[in-house]
Amino acid sequence: MLTLVLLLFSCVLSARCKQHQTLKGQVDEQKCSYQRVCLCEDFYKLTNIFPTMLTGCLDDCTCDIETIQDFNNKKLFPKIQELLESDYFRYYKVNLKKPCPFWSDSSHCGLRDCAVQPCEPNEIPAGIRSESLKYTMEANVISQHDRDCEKAEKLGAVNNSLSEETKQAVLDWNRHDDSTDNFCEVDDEHCPDAEYVDLLLNPERYTGYKGPEAWKIWNSIYEENCFKPNSIRRPFNPLLPGRGDEDGTFNSWLQGLCLEKRSFYRAVSGLHTSINIHLSARYLLRDTWYERKWGHNITEFKQRFDAQITNGEGPRRLRNLYFLYLIELRALAKVLPFFERSTFQLYTGNNAQDTKNKKLLLEILHLAKSFPFPFDEHSLFAGETKEAENLKEEFRLHFKNISKIMDCVGCFKCRLWGKLQTQGLGTALKILFSEKQIKNLPESGPSQRFHLKRQDIVALLNAFGRISTSIQELQNFTELLETVQ
Repeated sequence: MLTLVLLLFSCVLSARCKQHQTLKGQVDEQKCSYQRVCLCEDFYKLTNIFPTMLTGCLDDCTCDIETIQDFNNKKLFPKIQELLESDYFRYYKVNLKKPCPFWSDSSHCGLRDCAVQPCEPNEIPAGIRSESLKYTMEANVISQHDRDCEKAEKLGAVNNSLSEETKQAVLDWNRHDDSTDNFCEVDDEHCPDAEYVDLLLNPERYTGYKGPEAWKIWNSIYEENCFKPNSIRRPFNPLLPGRGDEDGTFNSWLQGLCLEKRSFYRAVSGLHTSINIHLSARYLLRDTWYERKWGHNITEFKQRFDAQITNGEGPRRLRNLYFLYLIELRALAKVLPFFERSTFQLYTGNNAQDTKNKKLLLEILHLAKSFPFPFDEHSLFAGETKEAENLKEEFRLHFKNISKIMDCVGCFKCRLWGKLQTQGLGTALKILFSEKQIKNLPESGPSQRFHLKRQDIVALLNAFGRISTSIQELQNFTELLETVQ
């Protein structure tokens, strides 16, 4: 026990204060910008013996898990939860009727908990229902045109009372929406099949959607979009025989990837991990004619993350969750100038509440900016210019493909939250790689170089809220596990 304590102490000190060793140079096959070497490997192996412990440094960054947990659970989590309960962030417009673009045999889940109840038009706040394209006072007077799925690219869709400058900006926004800086497939908000959903009334939780249909979704994501060759077998792939990574082949392959591709895999794994934590934390424990009780399912959590049950794979998945947290936290810090502009509003039509919400949002973004060990996005795509640009485009297209796969999810509630969280992560990636555009934003009026639609903003904050909740839930599960051991 003393050995464990001493090793933990030395590991935390080094993880909090020391930059990981950086190996610059190009890796021939992977065309890397550079790779990093993680410290504290001995402690990581040791903590695998104790399923309820997750601590120490993270790979590919300069932060440790304790710092993230303390920052999130004590400072950020309460504020983000308050913000997401507001009208601006609880209503998300989504098209759940889009057909799967990759296979035709997808079926829809018939379980009642898979269903999503869309909002009636009169339930949506007037400012949101107006279908305005922007959030300034001037832009919110755009008329409500009955438009089908093909957006009008003409001035007739704009109220004549707008200035010529704003009219032109609206057209620029429309063109910009289809530009190459988007990392995800975004639903057309004006399509008749797109409906508003109240996220608070349709929470992410266990629905009973599982088996081959669900496995097919994640298998397509990991096997076809995460830069993995067919010769490398993913641990605990339910569609293939075998269990964990007993011979270490998979993790050796992963560590051999360049930083960009390894980061891509870890972000996707972190998202998958977060979703599994939500399903375990809001599990249907009792279903009778007089009561439906949702709560923490310790058995379900251990099946997914216990070090012994998963042959060490569970803790790796959890560490990827913290890695994803750092990516999205950094995006919130970087996008601060966009929201700080005096002309920006979280517009719902309730002026007092809108002002309060913007103040709270800015508090959250400033808090994100204050985090002492941020993710370093400059380490990505930092090699030779042409190769870095090619790798970035490959990175973007792979993630955009993952966002399209969400339309193949058979459970509508799972599809809703999958689409929202992939759009949120895609928006975060767009922010991280738009630094120059954000710095050059005008103080007033629109910018055609960088902008976020309301749906992007709602997805970004809700997606981060899901990651933040997962980290809080890890503490809850740790305490529950300690009581039963």
